[in-house]
Parts: sequence; C-alpha cells; structure tokens
Amino acid sequence: MSMLWQSKPLGRHTNLRRRCHWESEKEAAWVVRRVVSILGHPRKDWDEEKLDRVVLKPSVLSSEHFLQITLQLSSIPKSLNFLKYLTAKAPHHHSLSSVFQASLQLASRHPNSQTHLLRLHRFRNSTLPTLPLTPKSASLLFHCLQNAQMLDDSLLLFNQLHPSAKSSQLCNGFLRVLLISGRSGDALHVLDEMPEPNSGFPATGEVVFGELVRRGTSFPDGDIVGLVTKLGERGVFPDAFKLTQLVSKLCGERKIGVAWEVLHSVMRLGGAVEAASCNALLTGLGRERDVKRMNELLAEMEERRIKPSVVTFGILVNHFCKAGRMDEALHVFDGMRGRGGSSRVGVEPDVVLFNTLIDGLCKAGREEDGLSLLEEMKTGSKNRPNSVTYNCLIDGFCKAGNIDRAQELFRCMKEEGLQPNVVTLNALVDGMCKHGRVHRAVEFFNEMKGKDMKGNAATYTALISAFCGVNNIDKAMKCFEDMLSSGCSPDAIVYYCLISGLSVAGRMNDASVVVSKLKQAGFRLDRACYNVLISGFCKRKKLERVYELLDEMEETGVKPDTVTYNTLISYLGKTGDFATAGKMMEMMIKEGLKPSVVTYGAVIHAYCLKKNVDEGMKIFRGMCSTSKVSPNTVIYNILIDALCKNDDVEKAVSLMEDMKVKGVRPNTTTYNAILKGVRDKKMLHKAFELMDRMVEDACRPDYTTMEILTEWLSTVGEIEKLKHFVEGCQVS
Repeated sequence: MSMLWQSKPLGRHTNLRRRCHWESEKEAAWVVRRVVSILGHPRKDWDEEKLDRVVLKPSVLSSEHFLQITLQLSSIPKSLNFLKYLTAKAPHHHSLSSVFQASLQLASRHPNSQTHLLRLHRFRNSTLPTLPLTPKSASLLFHCLQNAQMLDDSLLLFNQLHPSAKSSQLCNGFLRVLLISGRSGDALHVLDEMPEPNSGFPATGEVVFGELVRRGTSFPDGDIVGLVTKLGERGVFPDAFKLTQLVSKLCGERKIGVAWEVLHSVMRLGGAVEAASCNALLTGLGRERDVKRMNELLAEMEERRIKPSVVTFGILVNHFCKAGRMDEALHVFDGMRGRGGSSRVGVEPDVVLFNTLIDGLCKAGREEDGLSLLEEMKTGSKNRPNSVTYNCLIDGFCKAGNIDRAQELFRCMKEEGLQPNVVTLNALVDGMCKHGRVHRAVEFFNEMKGKDMKGNAATYTALISAFCGVNNIDKAMKCFEDMLSSGCSPDAIVYYCLISGLSVAGRMNDASVVVSKLKQAGFRLDRACYNVLISGFCKRKKLERVYELLDEMEETGVKPDTVTYNTLISYLGKTGDFATAGKMMEMMIKEGLKPSVVTYGAVIHAYCLKKNVDEGMKIFRGMCSTSKVSPNTVIYNILIDALCKNDDVEKAVSLMEDMKVKGVRPNTTTYNAILKGVRDKKMLHKAFELMDRMVEDACRPDYTTMEILTEWLSTVGEIEKLKHFVEGCQVS
C-alpha cells in the first residue's frame, strides 16, 4: 500500500519532465523554422536584429539544432553566408563546428564537390584556423585533400586535429595515401600521433604491412625498419606470410641489411617468426655469400626454437654447392638427418634437396659421390629419383667426358619408367659433340626424334658448333636448315654460332645470308658477331664490306672494342697501309681503349712481313719504354724470325737474351727460328748453347727442330751431340 502511494509522485515528476522536454523541443523546432526562414532570404534582406536575438543569446538551440538549420538551407552559398555571419558576430560560438560540418556535408553532395570543399578548407584556414573539427568534418576534408593530392595540407590538418578526431579509420586511410605516395617519413609521423590506446592498430598493421610488401623497397631503409618497429612496439606484427613476403622482396632488391633489421625487430619485440621468414633471409644471405650471418641466423633459430624446415637445409646446401664447398654441403646434409653428432635432427630430405646435392657434386667433378646418393634414393629414402636426378648425373658424366657412363645412366632411367626430356637429350648431344662423337650425337638425336622428342635451340647449337669446330660447314648449314624445317625457332646463340663458323671458314656470302635471317627474326648483331664478320671480310680482302659493318655498328650503338681495332690494324698493316693503321691506333686510344699486346704484335708483324724490320724494332722499343704492355713470346718470335731472315742473327741472339732478362719464356717456335739463323751463319758453338738452354727450359723439340739439327750436325760430324740432346742431356 505504501509502495503504491510512493510511486505516484515519481510518476508525476517523470511526466512533468517529459512534458517540459517536449515543450522545449517544440520551442526549438519553432526557432529552427524561424532561423531557416530568415536565412532563406538574400543576405541583404536578413532581419539581423531578430537573428541576433535568437542565435547569439542563450536559447533553446543546441549544436545539433545549428547542424539542422544549416542542412535545411540546402544551399552552399546560404550555408556559407550563415557561417560567415556567425564567424563575424561570435567567432567562439559553441556551434560553429556544427555549422562548418553541415556546410561541408552540403558541399560533398554537390556535383562539383571538390571545388566547394576546397573553398571551405581555404575559408577555415584564413578565418578560423583554430576551429575544432568534428570527426565528420575531418573525414570529409581529408577525403577532399587526398583526392586533390594536397598531402602537405592533409598533414597540416592532421597535426591540428584534436586527438578525439583522429579516428582509426581516418588515420589508416591517411597512412595508406601517404605510403602509396612514397611518403614513408610522414607515415612514421602519423603513427607517432595516433592516440593510445587505439583499437584500430591491427587494421593499421594491415595497411602498413600491405603497402610495405607492395612498394616498400622504394622507401628509405630507415623508414622501412621504423614502420615495422613502431607497430611492433604497440604489439602489432606482420603475419608469417606478409613477413616472409617483405623479407623476400627486400632481399630480392639487394637490401639484405634492411631485411635483417626487419626480421630481428619482429623477433626482439616478441612477434611470432616462423622458418619461412628465416628461409627468405637465408636465401638473400646465401646470394651475397655472407656465411657469417647465415650461421648467426641459424644459431638464433635454434635459440628461439624456430624449427628449420627442409627448405632451410635446402638453402644451405644450395649455397655451399654454388660456392663449390661440397664437403660443407654434405656435412649439412648429414646434420639434418642427425648424422655426425649434429643436434639438428628430424628433417627428412626431399627429392629437391637430393637433386641439388647431386647436381653440385657433378659440377664439382665428383660424379661417383653423386651416384652414391642416387643409390641411397633408390634404396633407403622415401624420395625416389626423378628425371631431374638422372639429368644431373648424365650431364655431369658427359662434361667429364665419360659418355659411356652417361649412356648407361640414360638406359637405367628408361628402365625405371622415367621419361627422358629435352634436357636429357641436350646433355648427351652436347657431351658427345664436345668429346669427338659428333656422328654418334647425330644418330642419337635422330633416334630421339623417331620417338617424338623434339630438340630445341640448345640441341641444334651443340651440333652446329661441333660441325663448325671440325670445319664441316656443309653439315652445319644442313643442321640449320633441318632446324628451320622442324619448326624450331633459332635463338640468337644459334645464329651467332653459325655466323662465326662460316666467317672462320671464309664463307662470307653464306655468313651474310645467315645475318639477314638473324635480322628478319628480330635479333641484333652483338659486338662479338661484328668482330668475327669483320675478321672474315678482312681475310677475304673485302674492305668495302668491313666499312659497311663499321657504319652499321655506329648506327646501332655497338662500340668497337680492342678486338675490332686489332683486327683492322692487323689487316691494314698486312696490306702495307701503315698510315691508316696508325690512325686506327690513335682512334682506339681516343676511345679510351688501351692497345694490347695483340695490337702491338699486329703492327710489328705487319712491318716484318713487308721486310721493314727496323720499323718493327722501333715499335718494339717504343712498346717496352713508353707503354705498360710487356712483349710476349709471340712478339719476340716474330722479331727473331724476321731478324734471322734479314741476316741479322746477332741482333736476334740479343733478343733471346732480352727474353731471359724480362722473364719471357721461349717456346719451340722461338728456338726453331734462332737455330735456323745460327745454322745459316755457321755459329755451331751458339747452337750448342741454345740446345742446352732448350733442355734447361724443358722445351720439347718438334719435327722442324730435328730437321734443322739432324741435317746440320751430321754434316759437321757432331751426331753425338744430337743424341745427347734427344736424350735430354747437356750438349756442351
């Protein structure tokens, strides 16, 4: 009864409050209509006295009512007039922020919203720089400024915002724009200014890590590490996939140090790190051959209990294989399986790892060790050998010249049901060609074609190169024609190989035809190809074609090198055009190319051929005194031979002494030239000295040496001396 009595006054008070609130809202709605009505007129027709009484004096109007008034104007000029009026009359009015927000909302709905929003932005900057922005106003202005790519204004606006207006959505959107624009330093600043605590940090991490993966390598190194570290300090880390992507991308751009800092920053701040991310860094370190830091990272993985995967060991094995450190590769391989006392156990090697190791062993000339691993795969491993396994071994034995063993492996491969492929074909064809079995290579290729296995450009290159090497140009051309008719498109190497072979053989017309086909196929001649063509045309004495090629080189931007100039100088010297040869050497030096021993040799040889030994000796003395190029055995041989033929044996003997002083080793050609000279001068005692020196130098006599000495020494009755010489004993 008493409770019922007490509830009645409470009900009366509640109803009274509700009635007062309703009356207040009714009055406010009436005031709003009055204000909207006044503001709806042109500015000059406003009843400012009434407006001042309602707007400026304490009234029932709240900030929300001012927002409604401005939105109901439905006109950007009218809303701007109201904003200007309120700014002029009451610059610190409590509802200015709401009026400004409503003006922005009206502007954002206009078809030409960007222009009107920027106008309001400029108005605020010039008239109300300290006006607090509502979160809605901040969002509208940021969107506008970012669309206008006014990032400096956006940053200034961000700095002016009250922390309450810096929502996670606004900050994350701004961060994305800054990172897309490459302004990682400003992004770091925005992260610093984001309020704490911020529930939006995980989303922030998604934005930052996503952009770092997409374009992070274009940012300054310090900013990349800084962004990862700042987020890590707030407990936000990239997931395993993104971290691996980022580390891989940095390593791919040769930013190994940055990748190292990023990974270790995540580790240090307590982020989860998996083997995949460490593997990405190990790959980069291996590429840089940084063994010290590879070992350091492996030790850290062990310390942090990051279990290495088969990929981890694959990276290490691959690194050691590429460096030719096969014993270390085998040590790692044994270690992963718990052999040799290693603590790294429990990881089963896969077929890729076996193949990497076998390939490395074969490249290091340890084919038998590779075979042992093959047997292990067949018997004690879950990973059966595949075509790649056999291809590595076949290629290894072919390169070692053991073609029979390679063919035996080929048969085993087929017996195990593994299908040979073009890699298998090329390994065997190339091996046969390079070890004198060209005919067998052709037979084998034809057999494989009969089994529907087509060769590729590498197959035909091996055959064409082999035929050119034995000067069987007709077979090389037929092979090229077979290639075209089979539908296999030649690559640049095939063309270069054939052009080189034809040029060396002097078949310049055929070489020119192949050059035309090369150009029709969309390829361009490289410097090496131009050089072999120039050499070929020089040998055929077709100087006009040489100059055409030189003009073409200039047009296509291919600069002549030392080989080009040496070929031209040698040709011009042989034709007796020493003036042009001299100009060529001057041009060569002007182009920044230093004359080599071949250059000097070409000029000296040319003078000697024209029986102008004195000029050749002059070039030789100049070479010894003014250039940094030392004469070699070939140059000495040219001069010694020319001096002897010129009946100046004493000077030739003097050159032999000069060779000894300068440490240039004479060869059989040197001794043959000087022995002919001393024979013609009947300098028997000197011949004995030369024979003794030849024995000391372990220089083996050839047919020419024996012919000179046998005829001469038998005539003068010194055949015993010849026997001692042949036995390798001192003569005098």
